[in-house]
Amino acid sequence: MIDPSRADTALLIIDVQNDFCPGGALAVAGGDAVVAPVNTMAARFCNVILTQDWHPPGHVSFAANQPGKAPFETIGLPYGEQTLWPAHCVQGSRGAAFHRDLRQDLAQLVVRKGFRPDIDSYSAFFENDRATATGLHGYLRDRGISRVVLAGLATDFCVAWSALDAARLGLDAAVVLPACAAIDLDGSLDAQLEAMRAAGVAVEAQLPAGVG
Repeated sequence: MIDPSRADTALLIIDVQNDFCPGGALAVAGGDAVVAPVNTMAARFCNVILTQDWHPPGHVSFAANQPGKAPFETIGLPYGEQTLWPAHCVQGSRGAAFHRDLRQDLAQLVVRKGFRPDIDSYSAFFENDRATATGLHGYLRDRGISRVVLAGLATDFCVAWSALDAARLGLDAAVVLPACAAIDLDGSLDAQLEAMRAAGVAVEAQLPAGVG
């Protein structure tokens, strides 16, 4: 059971940014609908962390920077297969800003990711090479936080990768589906839900008790 009042538990809010909401460059269907439940949860947790996609304009994952390639095609990079995306969450742009209704004031930490031009970063914990750390794990460890509850965008990419890495690092992890929205690219949602459950991540179909 998720207990927001526990000092060893943090709410990890993933990438609730304009470019992932309707009208954005990489909009997730219903992306803005996560803001209300995320805010409701954040008001109950003692530890709240935000992540923010933060790409330079020449980022390797942008299809526009790969001649002859289109968004959602894949290419091979030194760290593995990379999906190409429309340019999104460019540093300092309106698209990279958090949704205007997101309660940023409730967060103690903002983790920016994807700022290295030659490697993408879905997870809040590691770049996509699975080795370059963001520093979030050390922050959690130093604060005595061993449980993370995840919400935000998108369920099947940055939320799932973050949850899987949390489990891999030995943290208790739960994903709250009513506070997430998915891209669902070629069956990616079902595949990632299965992967999370197999890794021991709790996939919650309801908001935590007493929230909402």
